[in-house]
Amino acid sequence: MLIDNGRRFRERDPPYMRQSFAQFIYNRPALRASMFGVVLSVTACASLPPPTSELAAAQQAVSRADNADADQYAAGDFAQARSLLEQAHAAMAGGDRERARNLALLAAARADLANALSRQAVTEADLKQRRAEIADLKRRIGAEDGQ
Repeated sequence: MLIDNGRRFRERDPPYMRQSFAQFIYNRPALRASMFGVVLSVTACASLPPPTSELAAAQQAVSRADNADADQYAAGDFAQARSLLEQAHAAMAGGDRERARNLALLAAARADLANALSRQAVTEADLKQRRAEIADLKRRIGAEDGQ
């Protein structure tokens, strides 16, 4: 048994002191978990920046698809990309940043698909034209050789 300032303590008992906030939280797991949840939710809400870069990237992707004549060669995908971009702008105006970000990413992907399909269609049309020209030249050469 120890004596400290006239008080008697057993050796296993710590000296008398006020409980700190850290000890208060540590000794109550339910309170600790709820405090962690509050901190997590506050930081999650505060850390979501506006999706301006995603919206700009989606707008550029739609412009690239438009320049590749996607409205002619991949009309369905191009129309869907434009619709998704408009929905993303509406969600951003409504304050739903997460939905705006997701819609902008979808719009960019759909516009890139429309762009690729349009370029493929143009390339296939060029290939068909070149093959027709080659067949015409072969026919001419064969006709000249036969004369």
